[in-house]
Amino acid sequence: MLTEKDFIFIAGPCAIESEDLVLRVAEKLKELSEKFPQAEFIFKSSFDKANRSSINSFRGHGMEYGLRALRRVKEEFGLKVTTDIHESYQADPVAEVVDLIQIPAFLCRQTDLLLSAAKTGKPVNVKKGQFMAPWDMKNVVEKLKVGGCSEIFLTERGVSFGYNNLVVDFRSLPIMKNYAKVIFDATHSVQLPGGMGNRSGGQREFAFPLARAAVAVGCDGVFMETHPDPDRALSDGPNQIPLSELEFIVSALLEIRETTAKFYDKVIR
Repeated sequence: MLTEKDFIFIAGPCAIESEDLVLRVAEKLKELSEKFPQAEFIFKSSFDKANRSSINSFRGHGMEYGLRALRRVKEEFGLKVTTDIHESYQADPVAEVVDLIQIPAFLCRQTDLLLSAAKTGKPVNVKKGQFMAPWDMKNVVEKLKVGGCSEIFLTERGVSFGYNNLVVDFRSLPIMKNYAKVIFDATHSVQLPGGMGNRSGGQREFAFPLARAAVAVGCDGVFMETHPDPDRALSDGPNQIPLSELEFIVSALLEIRETTAKFYDKVIR
């Protein structure tokens, strides 16, 4: 089982730019895990950003480098870690290091990728595609179960609303909770895909308000990409949260959860 704690925070820089960056952010997450023991903190960063807007954009340093960095996070800070896979062959080597395998939104219906992740025996987190209705994720869950996965998470990250824009439909959270535990991706939900021509834009000022709403609705965790200097980040800078603000955000979201949790199971028709 991934965790027995009440709430999950998945956080880290969008891409593994360097081992130094990874360890700096992981050190902060370790600090927060000790300050807020009621939550599970899982470090996330990608070894390959395979769907960047431009061929010239930074993708990462590859799987070998990335897994070495993630292994250091586990060994030096004792944190659980996750990263995403884009190809079926990546599932087994990634599963040797991570505690949770993530499937990117654009690949959420790829049957072979889902089955390869499921067969590792690791928990799997699937980001709902920007083109998917929440009830369609039931089929994704079924594929994972057929593949042998027993612990499944679904992540909401907004739905395409016109060109270069995403909008979150908060009805998706209780709908998808019928199929699996639900994570809310606060930073990708404020992304503007391809909004800057050869790269994506973002509106990070809305990430915290949307996260507050999602926690009040009743998600099981929050996903946030964070960076010490988002404006200099090599990937997804405009929607990443400054690392210096993460503690305040975590504290506020846990307070909201404590206040609203008693209402989660109440259904009014």
